[in-house]
Amino acid sequence: MRLPILGRLKFEGTLAVNVLIVDDNKAAADLLRELLTLQDHEVHCSYCAKDAMDAAAATDFDAALVDLVLPDFSGAELARRMRADQGGKPLLLVAVSGYGKEDSGDAAAPGLFDHHLQKPIDFEALDRILVQPAAR
Repeated sequence: MRLPILGRLKFEGTLAVNVLIVDDNKAAADLLRELLTLQDHEVHCSYCAKDAMDAAAATDFDAALVDLVLPDFSGAELARRMRADQGGKPLLLVAVSGYGKEDSGDAAAPGLFDHHLQKPIDFEALDRILVQPAAR
């Protein structure tokens, strides 16, 4: 995760977004949660796909940042299930991977993810994604 000096960040978002972070790397997920919380976003972390499904069933998230490699099932499968369970409600799905988009396998399937971010996450790029209408 690229961590610029916080004082140099220029945040464009004006509306808080309810975000689900799904990553089995607890330290990375918790750090990203702290950074997004500084932006006044509501953030929940899940460290496996099953917990993410439970969280998504209990909460209407605006956006989900999904690691593509999870211990119980793939981030792509999680994204498919989350899309199916949304009941037509908008959900901004962002794939997060240590691999390039072309190396992310079936996660690049059309319509599965709205955006792909490569680790380390560029926080300014993430901020630009979260201000999009689908995340509001």
